Amino acid sequence: MPRVAKELSALEVKRLSHPGRGRNVNFAVGGVSGLMLQITPNGGRTWVLRVTIGGKRREIGLGGFPDVTLAQARERARDTKDQIWRGIDPLEERKAAQASLMAAQRRGLTFADATDKYLAAKLDAFKNAKHRQQWQNTLQTYAMPELGQLLVDDITVQDVLRVLEPIWQTKTETASRLRGRIEAVLSWATVAGHRTGDNPARWAGNLKELLPAATKVAKQDNQPAVQIDEAPRWFAALRERGGTGSRALEFAALTATRSKEVRGALWDEIDLDAGLWVIPAARMKMEREHRVPLSHEAVALLKALPRFEGNPLVFPAPRGGEMSDMTLSAAMKRLHAADLGAGGPGFVDRVSKRPAVPHGLRSTFRDWVAERTHFPGDMAEVALAHKVGNAVEASYRRGDMVEKRRAMMAAWADYLTGKSRAGASVVRFG
Repeated sequence: MPRVAKELSALEVKRLSHPGRGRNVNFAVGGVSGLMLQITPNGGRTWVLRVTIGGKRREIGLGGFPDVTLAQARERARDTKDQIWRGIDPLEERKAAQASLMAAQRRGLTFADATDKYLAAKLDAFKNAKHRQQWQNTLQTYAMPELGQLLVDDITVQDVLRVLEPIWQTKTETASRLRGRIEAVLSWATVAGHRTGDNPARWAGNLKELLPAATKVAKQDNQPAVQIDEAPRWFAALRERGGTGSRALEFAALTATRSKEVRGALWDEIDLDAGLWVIPAARMKMEREHRVPLSHEAVALLKALPRFEGNPLVFPAPRGGEMSDMTLSAAMKRLHAADLGAGGPGFVDRVSKRPAVPHGLRSTFRDWVAERTHFPGDMAEVALAHKVGNAVEASYRRGDMVEKRRAMMAAWADYLTGKSRAGASVVRFG
């Protein structure tokens, strides 16, 4: 009758040690016949199960101690013996499983790698390096922490939602673009044979049922704007303040352009004699060149600015680089706080009652055009570099229309400076 090993306790197993000489030493721990703790001369400990498979004596590793406890080792030993009893070779099954996993990993593609391959395949589709960089930055910032190391074939709707939900309400436009970019990468992965099934980032009939429409969210979160009647008073207060940030904010108001376009403005984009600022497509949100006719006030502002040798920026930061968006926001906040401190109502949005922000100045301009002038609305949309109907846009981007927009921007400057409180004269076309 075979000898039955004494069933050791966890504490007794912990106290087992190598005698200090010779090779590896095996200690039977009992509980399951053939289960032993193998200890190396340098103190390494591994669980080993001695069994007979198909007439051959084999040793099967069950993991290291203490990562695998005594109780876990006994359970693994029982499971292994049960497999052998059912005619399964545990070693061969383990080899097959490892081979299958390695093959799957070779076939699989992570989302991060899929993004790189997609961008490489679509390189010609990107109009410029900046657009490609925007793609990468958006995915790197928001998608990669959740999806980067996942295999594209394993990504589900819930994974995509974990990326989008945190920013869907607060950064709706960014989130909407991000969703489209994730969808594009996964679509490429499907066609390239790295995944199957529906695209979990698809909007129609998919995420549309789980997230509010981006257009509805955006309407709920309009940027606070200076009220039309308050615009001249706000502009006068702004002109009393010094600093490059205040001048950049003043220029943004006069041109109805975005903060980023103003902060990145370069002297070689501006023709002071012609009163024209040509913003290249690479710096525009819509990725199309935008011509901005400059009013006399805008030209005077630029002529009064200092120029720094070796620095092409019109509104450089104190250290010479591009000004931060927070600089313009801080200037707006100071104007609001100063007006409140002087007993005024501050400069708040008519609807939300929140303090106005730089981007809201574009809404102020648009409201002024609609409510106080007879300038065509489509022309105001072109001035704001918004997308309008193809036929209309084509006509307004002709040179003579730039001059008609010049009249609109001059009237806007007159309104801001208090020269024309009644608004612009009626302008007829045709």
